[in-house]
Amino acid sequence: MIKLVRLISLMSVLLLSGTQLASSREWDLSNSPSLGNDLPYRWVYVSRKLQKDSDVRDITRIVRTASEHGLNGMVLAAGLDRLDLQRADYFKRLEQVKQVCSRYDIEIIPAIFNAGYGSSVLAYDRNLAAGIAVKDALFVVGGRTARLIEDPAVEIVNGGFEQHVGDRLEGYRFHDKPGQVSFVDKRVYKSGRASLRFENFGKHEHGHARLMQEVKVQPHRCYRVSCSVRTEQLEPSGSLRIMVLSADGRSLAPWNPQVPSTTRWQKVSMGFNSLSYDKVRVYVGVWGGKSGRFWVDDFKIEEVALLNVLRRPGAPITVKDEATGRIYEEGRDFIQIVDYRLKFRFDHGPIPVRLAPGTRIKDGQRLRVSYYHGMAVNKGQVTLCMSEPKLYEIWRKQARLLHRHLAPKKYMLSMDEIRAGGACHACKSRNMSMAQILGDCITRQVDLIRDVNPAAEILIWSDMLDPNHNARGNYFLVDGDFTGSWTYVPKDLVIVCWYYAKRNESLKFFSSLGFRTVAGAYYDGDTLDNPKGWLRSLQQTPKASGIMYTTWRNKYELLAPFGDLVTGRENFK
Repeated sequence: MIKLVRLISLMSVLLLSGTQLASSREWDLSNSPSLGNDLPYRWVYVSRKLQKDSDVRDITRIVRTASEHGLNGMVLAAGLDRLDLQRADYFKRLEQVKQVCSRYDIEIIPAIFNAGYGSSVLAYDRNLAAGIAVKDALFVVGGRTARLIEDPAVEIVNGGFEQHVGDRLEGYRFHDKPGQVSFVDKRVYKSGRASLRFENFGKHEHGHARLMQEVKVQPHRCYRVSCSVRTEQLEPSGSLRIMVLSADGRSLAPWNPQVPSTTRWQKVSMGFNSLSYDKVRVYVGVWGGKSGRFWVDDFKIEEVALLNVLRRPGAPITVKDEATGRIYEEGRDFIQIVDYRLKFRFDHGPIPVRLAPGTRIKDGQRLRVSYYHGMAVNKGQVTLCMSEPKLYEIWRKQARLLHRHLAPKKYMLSMDEIRAGGACHACKSRNMSMAQILGDCITRQVDLIRDVNPAAEILIWSDMLDPNHNARGNYFLVDGDFTGSWTYVPKDLVIVCWYYAKRNESLKFFSSLGFRTVAGAYYDGDTLDNPKGWLRSLQQTPKASGIMYTTWRNKYELLAPFGDLVTGRENFK
């Protein structure tokens, strides 16, 4: 009896200790071991084009390190959704990568079907880009050609910086710290008698060196902003920007012209669509500059039309008489309009409307032209139209080819940062919200994959489904609202969360909806603080399934300690 009492007492102590340990694991993680061995997906992200043999050597080193330190998968971005455009040597290298991964017991998870960064599909047809509407641009006929007339005319006041009082310019809403950071320079200029020079900005809080002017525009028109710039040891390199913001702060032209740190005078041009706005704020300059100096001259704005024109069923062109509204026919009244230089930039000329033989359009007639144009943002990102049927025909073929060459068990949908859409006829005619259009697109992607592999497990980046991230309204150039997108996608998707600052909110949100989650961790720092933060958050997340070493800069120096961290070989503190 005494032994039984002692046994019961000992069991009570052990149970109490276990409860205390569980509580400690949940609330005090400072000395806790990692979750890694409890996470089935311990992966590394790799992006290579497989266009040269060194890509295979790079992947071999990464895979070997990953395997030796407890990782078991590689998400591979390698042009795997444009397989029928690849050369024979690409498939030779892909086979070598398969063999390497098999040797080191690393699963390949292909990253495919990217609507936000649409370069793979645009290689088939550039007209599949998301379209932005231009409405009723004014063209006037002269002879056999109709050309754009600005309606109304727009201008940057004092764009040559000739009018000023001391170092303070006339006509501008502001320029940073006249006489301290910005200076009227009458010795160095591109044209006229002056330019605006910026220097000393690194000595001030934020490092800003900018000028801004507010300009009246016509809604739903296309404009080009240009200036001449010269740089001298500007740091950070490539930090000079032109930006166009609406009065409520929406960015209408997020673009990085990638001006070198030191360069002679060069012209920089960019375009924007006014969307529904009648007034914009046009900026040139540097945000967060550290050192060096730069000059700006010949600051201009102009209306442009029939530039980067999209031609597809869901992006029609309308040419009509201004006075009567009579609509003219392409081929009968005017020659087919095709932008053979379609490249989504604004550094080339527009297309005129050329009259066809036997046209009903008369000399001197005023025409109103409506159409859709594509546009690149940041460093060249172009979004696809998710409503155009041809897109899914291309993706269907790639799904079949990918299954033939890799037969993966898991797939990663690269559906992140979808920064345009909803404006073209293809989208509008569906009478769906952007949340529904996105959800339908993702659902169709899943169906395309499961047509060839019914048992496939499918993962997706989180941001476009996350109300804490990009699933919202007023997102870049999108016409519509992504809020609620998460309700329109298959519930067996695995969500790869990657917004570190909102990791707890995001993981909790998806977990509460029943989704499994993976953390996209790291992002090119010099420490493992980011993965440690993710691991702490994953410990408190039901259905947490994994963590991935995610580098955008091909920085793999911390891959080995990352593997040790997530597999428990090294405790995190």
